[in-house]
Amino acid sequence: MSGSSAKSSAIAAAIILVAVAVIFLAMPRIVLALGEVSPWLGYGVAALFVFGFFALFWLRARYQRGQDKSPDDG
Repeated sequence: MSGSSAKSSAIAAAIILVAVAVIFLAMPRIVLALGEVSPWLGYGVAALFVFGFFALFWLRARYQRGQDKSPDDG
């Protein structure tokens, strides 16, 4: 990985982590509010937040692998 590519990846990961941290700080209030409507709704939203965190990085890794392939790699 070249220097500028590594720096770009680090910046993108930092931005994603900060955005996710803000969401996770707000998550208890969101889940409690939804839990008053239905506990299962609160559980589902909490699970979606956690799953979304990992899915975001998984999708980003897939995208990066596609970008790192050169045309002659096949």
